[in-house]
Amino acid sequence: MDYRPLGRTGIRVSPLCLGAMMFGGKTSPADSAAIIDRALDAGINFIDTANVYNQGRSEEAVGEALQRNGRRSQVILATKVHGRMGEDPNAMGNTRRHIIEQCEASLRRLKTDWIDLYQVHRPQPDVPIDETLRALDDLVRSGKVRYIGSSTFAAWQLVESLWVAKEYRLERFVCEQPPYNLLDRRIERELLPMAQAYGFGIIPWSPLAGGLLTGKYRRDAPPPEDSRYANLDANPLYRRRMNDAVWDVIEPLETLAREKGTTLSRLALAWCMHQPGVTSPIIGPRTMEQLEDNLGALEVTITDEDRKAIDRIIPPGTHVAPYYEADWRAGAFRW
Repeated sequence: MDYRPLGRTGIRVSPLCLGAMMFGGKTSPADSAAIIDRALDAGINFIDTANVYNQGRSEEAVGEALQRNGRRSQVILATKVHGRMGEDPNAMGNTRRHIIEQCEASLRRLKTDWIDLYQVHRPQPDVPIDETLRALDDLVRSGKVRYIGSSTFAAWQLVESLWVAKEYRLERFVCEQPPYNLLDRRIERELLPMAQAYGFGIIPWSPLAGGLLTGKYRRDAPPPEDSRYANLDANPLYRRRMNDAVWDVIEPLETLAREKGTTLSRLALAWCMHQPGVTSPIIGPRTMEQLEDNLGALEVTITDEDRKAIDRIIPPGTHVAPYYEADWRAGAFRW
């Protein structure tokens, strides 16, 4: 396994990160534990979850699995804070109150004394970044958190956070978790160059474009009934993502994958994994079969010729489906 440094830190993580969004929800706790065991046996040492995933049940499933297998100390365990966790108007966001409260709750659910990487799930411009960083800094100083990171922040917001951290002598973000896949390459314009310049690790979410890059969807066929794209009328964002232009990317990518003797999903993951500046794409398997397919990406080599062919299909910095999409007035990225 090719372990990589997480940004400017001294810790090393596997080139794939096991995402736990399905755990405790569509994936039962027992199946979640089996997937975690298999991932750890394969060499993955990086697990990412969030307090809002299935309203805490994902963290509970991860915590129970690591307690049962006794391998907590082998894992770089990451979780996130920001989303709503109750009806109270203060039960969400990047305030000091919410961050401290939710860190304690996550520690209980994860059955651990410390969180290796605690990430702010979304930006919130109406909360000063110094308030957010001060709360996170206190958690690091208390030993409850080892490192801090962000998710779906813009490049300018991360540079601002570095200035504030330096000005007030606070812990700085060590990594960013943005959406990045072969249908949306826009982070290559500013975010990736910024991350390389300032030493941020990059942990892409949705490297398989929410399933569009798995090969199970077809241009002229209805989506599978159990898929997230089954009811496009109920989700306008999914409807915008599954547009005519995506097939002009997916179909030639499938041809390239066949020529390499692999699957579309493995090609897409391997490409993301080996892009300059990327640390560890997050896979989100719902089943053991999906995990096994994802692990196969570790055996796929991306050549210079492959990169040129892919760049002809979907040019650098462009997109055909919206993943990296921001509403700055609302202060949050849309899912």
